[in-house]
Amino acid sequence: MTVKYMIQAPPKPLTIAEFLILPETKPANEFFNGQVTQKPIPQGQHSIIQCELLYFLNSFIKVNRIGWALPELRCNFGGRSLVPDVVVFQWQSLVTNPDGTIANQFNIPPDWVIEILSPDQSVSRVINNILHCLANGSQMGWLIDPQEKLIFAYIPNQTPAVFELDTAILPVPVFAANLQLTVGQVFGWLQVN
Repeated sequence: MTVKYMIQAPPKPLTIAEFLILPETKPANEFFNGQVTQKPIPQGQHSIIQCELLYFLNSFIKVNRIGWALPELRCNFGGRSLVPDVVVFQWQSLVTNPDGTIANQFNIPPDWVIEILSPDQSVSRVINNILHCLANGSQMGWLIDPQEKLIFAYIPNQTPAVFELDTAILPVPVFAANLQLTVGQVFGWLQVN
C-alpha cells in the first residue's frame, strides 16, 4: 500500500495593510515581521498602575496642553502595529481630523512609550517593541515590572537605566521636565490599605 502525503507550503506572512483590516481582538493583537501576536490579558497590578499612571500624567501634561497620555492606543509605524499600555503624544504631535477632533488612526510613533509587564508576557518582545519605538522617533520608553518592583528607562542612544529605590526620581522626556514621579509612588499605587 502506498501512502501519499500532501506537503503544504507554510502560510504566507501578512502585510501590515492586511493586518490592519482584520477585526480588533480583546486583548489586542500586535503585528511584526508578518506575524500576529496577542497581548496577554491585563491583570490587577497591571491595570492599577496603568490607571493611576494615566491619571497622574494627564493631571499635569494634558491639563497644561503639553501632551496627552492614552491607554492601549494602536500605533502603526515602521512596518509594525503596536498597542503599548500607555503612550504619550506631545500636544503638537496629536493626530487630528480636519474638524479638530482626535483621529482614530495614529500612524506615527508615540513621543513616550510605557509598557507594564504582565506575568505571562515576554520581556524580550516588550523590550523589542520599546526599542522599535525609540528607533522610529520616540523620545523615551519605560518598562515597569510590578513583580520585581523595577522600572527600566530607555532613551535613544543611551544604555538603559534601572530604577528600584523608592526615592529614585524617574527620568522623563524633555517636554515633561517639570513632572516628578518616584519609584515608590508608582508601586505605592498597588497598596490598598
